[in-house]
Amino acid sequence: MKARVEVRLKDGVLDPQGAAIGRALGQLGFAGVSAVRQGKLLEIELAQNDPAAARAELRAMCEQLLANPVIETYTVTLEDERAP
Repeated sequence: MKARVEVRLKDGVLDPQGAAIGRALGQLGFAGVSAVRQGKLLEIELAQNDPAAARAELRAMCEQLLANPVIETYTVTLEDERAP
């Protein structure tokens, strides 16, 4: 089973990398960009076939390693839930 985990900084947490990207876009002539927040996308292949068990396993991965729950949020999407 394939899954996607998207990790982002929580609202209110400073994002210096996003700010630097925003400034760089402005310098490149993209004047319509007012704010940028960056994150990370992980694509994970699991041996698990049960969606509920896969979600539980992915949540555990996020809480223990993939995300810092103090400053980041995450969303988990299983392959069969994604739009074509």
